[in-house]
Amino acid sequence: MRPRPVPESATRRVLLDENIDRQLKALFEPDLDVLTVREHGWAGLSNGELLRAAANEFDVFVTMDRNLPFQQNLPSFDVAVVVIRAMSNAYTDVLPLMPDVNDAIRRAVPGEALVVAR
Repeated sequence: MRPRPVPESATRRVLLDENIDRQLKALFEPDLDVLTVREHGWAGLSNGELLRAAANEFDVFVTMDRNLPFQQNLPSFDVAVVVIRAMSNAYTDVLPLMPDVNDAIRRAVPGEALVVAR
């Protein structure tokens, strides 16, 4: 399957994994449509189930699960993945990475993972 590019002018729908501090939601750029897994009613889904479901409604899945790109066959999912690699998932550890996370969301391509690290 060939990744579909998302037009730059399109609003990107972003799903935040359960391991992302929900307070960080306020730090995503205002033109992004951001929901948490819990808000969407998908808490407790396995990574494969979550990616499959997200591919139908979202452009980008943001997670702190470093192993996700190695455990899942990302090209089989029509959703991009952004992996945040910080010291921990604490707000203060992720906060400095948010400008790079917002940039990665804009560059992300379905079926691939971008890693944002400190």
